Amino acid sequence: MPVLHADRYFVEHVKYIRLNDSKIHDCFVEADNWRHEQLVEMNIHVGLMFAAKSVMQLMVNPFVGPLTNRIGYSIPMFSGFVIMFISTIIFAFGESYGVLFVARAIQGIGSACSSVSGLGMLATQYPDDKERGQAMSLALGGLAMGVLVGPPFGGLMYQFVSKEAAFLLLAGLALLDGVLQLLVLKPGVRREAQEGAPLKNLLRDPYILLAAGSITFGNMGIAMLEPSLPIWMKDTMRAQKWEQGVAFLPCSISYLIGTNLFGALAFRIGRWLSAGLGMVIMGVCLIIIPFANSLGHLVVPNFGLGFAIGMVDSSMMPLMGYLVDLRHVSVYGSVYAIADIAFCLGFAVGPALSGSIVKMMGFRWMMWSIAIIAFIYAPLHYFLRDPPARMEDRGLVMGGQKPAQYQTHNIDNKVPPPVPPPPVLSGGNALSAEVDQQFPVEWEKCEPGPVPATGSTQFPQYR
Repeated sequence: MPVLHADRYFVEHVKYIRLNDSKIHDCFVEADNWRHEQLVEMNIHVGLMFAAKSVMQLMVNPFVGPLTNRIGYSIPMFSGFVIMFISTIIFAFGESYGVLFVARAIQGIGSACSSVSGLGMLATQYPDDKERGQAMSLALGGLAMGVLVGPPFGGLMYQFVSKEAAFLLLAGLALLDGVLQLLVLKPGVRREAQEGAPLKNLLRDPYILLAAGSITFGNMGIAMLEPSLPIWMKDTMRAQKWEQGVAFLPCSISYLIGTNLFGALAFRIGRWLSAGLGMVIMGVCLIIIPFANSLGHLVVPNFGLGFAIGMVDSSMMPLMGYLVDLRHVSVYGSVYAIADIAFCLGFAVGPALSGSIVKMMGFRWMMWSIAIIAFIYAPLHYFLRDPPARMEDRGLVMGGQKPAQYQTHNIDNKVPPPVPPPPVLSGGNALSAEVDQQFPVEWEKCEPGPVPATGSTQFPQYR
């Protein structure tokens, strides 16, 4: 009897433990679901903060472009440095979401001044198309260095030092850049020699719009990844802060390689082909990324993604200047305002919509939808293969002047046969030579008549 009582007690105890385990398991599931929902909501807020800079930059760019045509590039570039320095200080000491949001928006104003001025200055200093492409690839390489160092630097400093230290160090680097601008550029008003094409005329050019669309969609993939990938890694991989920052390291390294490699290579194979291939590679990488289960699985697709974006940017940025040279007038402030608008449009729409798209469709379908857009847009680059010149527009912009007349050259290096001198028909006297000079005739069709006697004032007869 006591044995039966003990068995019954043991069975009841086991049931009680199983019931508690089930309740504990349900609590863990509910906590995990709550954590996932909180991360999704965080994704929306982080995306909006990322988009604030691009939206503000998008609004300021149409004013910066025409301004550079009037006062030059050095003053807007230095103004951009001052604004960026102020925003970095606000980031260092800001604590609330609202203060950080304002700092991010102010940063967009400084970026608009710096980007448009810098690209326009390069296009002006390097009129040769090949040299311009190489110069802009170096400039984009500088951008890649910032993207390369930024995420791992921010993640490591935030986890092991402090947020304030990271931004104060960046403010010191910005101050050094301002001193270099004062010493090298010597900011001052420098007007353009000729008036540039109005912004609305450039926006009506289908070839400029096609190149701008390539910049937008080429950068939209990484723009959506920046706010959403760290949160997705935290949700699915339980990634630490430094891992979330290091995940972008392959993308940044390959972007640096791609921009420097295709600055010259795109000029040889065709910038339209380079950008089209970049779009295809980007689409393939975006399809692969959602299948990653660890940080190591993200290395190859992120490397390919950065390389593809480098192909697009290093091809389309010089092409924008070439299109202005070919179809309008060679003043570059407005066209690079359009290029920066296109760049910012991708980084404004991408982060702003990424949180909502992840909530509605999931991270995987968000990546796949951008890949589909890239595949559809890639063949359109064929229209940029040989854009036609529009000389009548250039004539109107230059105040009604006729387009320049170009001489044709003998490309075969063949020396033309010498033209024989006309025969002397008048016996060599001064009067007849003067008459021959004033009244030229077709010598092949004329036959000389009898030569008059020496000293005669009669003119030779022709028949």
